Amino acid sequence: MAQIRVSIEIPRPPQVVWDDVARLETHVEWMADAESIEFEGEARSGEGTVMRVLTKVGPLRTTDIIRVVRWDPPTAIAVQHEGLVTGEGEFTLVPTPAGTRFVWSETLEMPLYLGGAVGAFVAKPVLEWVWRRNLKRLAARFA
Repeated sequence: MAQIRVSIEIPRPPQVVWDDVARLETHVEWMADAESIEFEGEARSGEGTVMRVLTKVGPLRTTDIIRVVRWDPPTAIAVQHEGLVTGEGEFTLVPTPAGTRFVWSETLEMPLYLGGAVGAFVAKPVLEWVWRRNLKRLAARFA
C-alpha cells in the first residue's frame, strides 16, 4: 500500500479554488497523468459521480474507475479508486492567511501482478513527483 500526501499553497480563497476543482471534467487540464475523463451516467459533480479516467505514468497506462464518495463544498472531495489500482483519495481545501492550502492524499493498493506492496513502494516516489507537478500546474491556473 502506498500512502501519499502532497500539498501546495494557492493564493486564492477556498471558494475560488473549489469553483475550479469542482469542475471534474477540467482535471485533465492540470493533471499530467490524466489523459481523458469519461463520465458514467448523467452526474458530472457531487457524491455518486463515476468517472473512467485514462491514466498514464511513464510507459504504464490504465483506466482508473473513480467514484466520488464525499462532496463537501468548499472543503473536500473524496473518491474511491475501483480500477486496476484500488484505494481512496481526497482533496482538502484548508483556508490559510495567504489563501488556500490544497492537500491531495491517496492510499493506493497495487495488484499482485504489478508487485503488490513492493510495487506500491516503488511507485510512491514517482507518484509523489507526478502529483507535486500536478499541484504546481493547478496553482498556475490562479496566477
